[in-house]
Amino acid sequence: DAEAAWSTYGGVMDEILEAVGPTEFLGYTKNDAEARVLALVKDGVQVDVLEAGDEGRVVLDATPFYAEKGGQIGDTGVLAEDGVVVAVLDTKEPEKGLIAHTVKVMDELAGGRIQVGDTVHAAIDVPRRKAVMRAHSATHLLDAVLHQVLGDHVHQAGSLVEPDKLRFDFTHFAALTAEEISQVSAL
Repeated sequence: DAEAAWSTYGGVMDEILEAVGPTEFLGYTKNDAEARVLALVKDGVQVDVLEAGDEGRVVLDATPFYAEKGGQIGDTGVLAEDGVVVAVLDTKEPEKGLIAHTVKVMDELAGGRIQVGDTVHAAIDVPRRKAVMRAHSATHLLDAVLHQVLGDHVHQAGSLVEPDKLRFDFTHFAALTAEEISQVSAL
């Protein structure tokens, strides 16, 4: 389970946050940026290098990658340096203010590697981010429509926002009738 895998990184991420401070988030204004590698983690332990084929976590000084929170999934994309491509598979905030990228170092044939101190070009998957943003906006629209149709007592109780779907949990005292579902859909 992915969440269980992340929980094993808690202690080391706390140590990293204490050592390097918070990550500067650039994603509200930038889709890509130059960034310095501050820490690497493999199998729950800090390392100096991730080699081709390795999976681990990368902490940068600054990042355009949005970390999963509030039901919205984290960004994916790439970190690149001198022809080495590191696929960013997920982005999370394991400690408040610290953004960690789940990565896999590609270029097995070219002997790719990433190490602490490297400067990388960090770039999000823009079409995916835009799809997630649309789904995020849809949750706000759905919330407003539910208030309009059902009343002000309705409150969001959770959500999941992904590029191709969303889930919106809400409080209400009864299951929606067919007529209410029709009204919500129409609006």
